[in-house]
Amino acid sequence: MEIDKILESLSAGKISVNNAKKLLSLYSIEEVEGFAKIDINRSKRRGIPEVIFAETKEIEEIKKIVKKTLEKSNSVLISRIKKKDYPTILAFAKRLKITIKTGKNSSTLLLFKKPISFHGGKVGILTAGTSDIGVAEESRLMCEAMNCKCITGYDVGVAGIQRIFPILKKMIKEDVDCIIVAAGMEGALATLVSSMVDIPIIGIPTSVGYGYGEKGIAALASMLQSCSLGLSVVNIDNGIAAGGIAANIANRTIRKKD
Repeated sequence: MEIDKILESLSAGKISVNNAKKLLSLYSIEEVEGFAKIDINRSKRRGIPEVIFAETKEIEEIKKIVKKTLEKSNSVLISRIKKKDYPTILAFAKRLKITIKTGKNSSTLLLFKKPISFHGGKVGILTAGTSDIGVAEESRLMCEAMNCKCITGYDVGVAGIQRIFPILKKMIKEDVDCIIVAAGMEGALATLVSSMVDIPIIGIPTSVGYGYGEKGIAALASMLQSCSLGLSVVNIDNGIAAGGIAANIANRTIRKKD
């Protein structure tokens, strides 16, 4: 529906104010010098913040997108920043005098102006090994950008299965709404966790591993073919997607409770 049709329908009483706002939000696009179009109202429409995929962008493009986004919204995520660009973007963000959240072993940054309120749901995040932490931290930053409280437990994989029980018990006690499991090699931890709880599980196969089934292929295949129902799977190393799905589930759950 075009903008004039939306306004005419509103004037004629054919649609409500709330419906008009939802329809008009589809037109809230900010263009940046002809090379980028920012979906400014995505967070209002979908609850998901703007995410800049930095791996294939030039540093000046990233800066311009960040500035334009923060003019119109409170926060922005910059994911997969190139190693050589990371210090430059960090310094640029500091000059903007905004709050910066970093992730351990992660090249993703969360930038925001006003403090983020954790009024959303709760998300648990687990990793099989320390090599999976960077991807898990990407998920954590995404969840926090979406107002979710995160409870993390790292390096609790099946090579020492007893390590999983204390943190899993804590997550159940905290009544988390969703659990993200990042695992490489054979990716068995996602199936294990899924078989033990009645909570939605999102598996992230990570590109940790070598030889046959290297670079996350074996972990992806293992998670996709899991016998345990209640486990969903995102693409290899896609912590951003896992965080977005988990936070959506958690936030919808908390709204239902209210």
